[in-house]
Amino acid sequence: MNNQKITPCLWVDKDAKIVAEFYLSIFKDGKLKDYQLFENMPSADGSGNTNRFDTAIMELAGVEFSVLAAGPYFKFNEAISLVINCKDQDEVDYYWEALTSNGGEEGVCGWCKDKYGLSWQVVPVEYFELIQSSDSKVREKAITNTFKQKKLILSELK
Repeated sequence: MNNQKITPCLWVDKDAKIVAEFYLSIFKDGKLKDYQLFENMPSADGSGNTNRFDTAIMELAGVEFSVLAAGPYFKFNEAISLVINCKDQDEVDYYWEALTSNGGEEGVCGWCKDKYGLSWQVVPVEYFELIQSSDSKVREKAITNTFKQKKLILSELK
């Protein structure tokens, strides 16, 4: 049983299980917890047409997500993003490559989108120490260099 009070739901166009498997291929400690296909469902618009949709429940890095594949009605945008707190540059590189390859897109300042359009912030945890440093020169260098980068390169922020 899930004890998580809030579960983010990711609405995608189609293939909830394939979408979940994509994320599970990136987050190796994840798991597919459930998959359901719903066929011959009544239409929400009252037209009498029958609908088909599927759902998946996945757990990524200890957080449960629901995936609802119910048509092209809604798209992701940058108003919501998921932050990956990375232990080091190797981990930043891994997640950045996994999310931006195969149809993903690089953004600026550590932001990127995956092939489904979901926004991510891939950030080394040391970054937060730099931008919150009591030394104004350390803070200024980190913040100034952040705006010059797409993927965050920790050595250039120090």
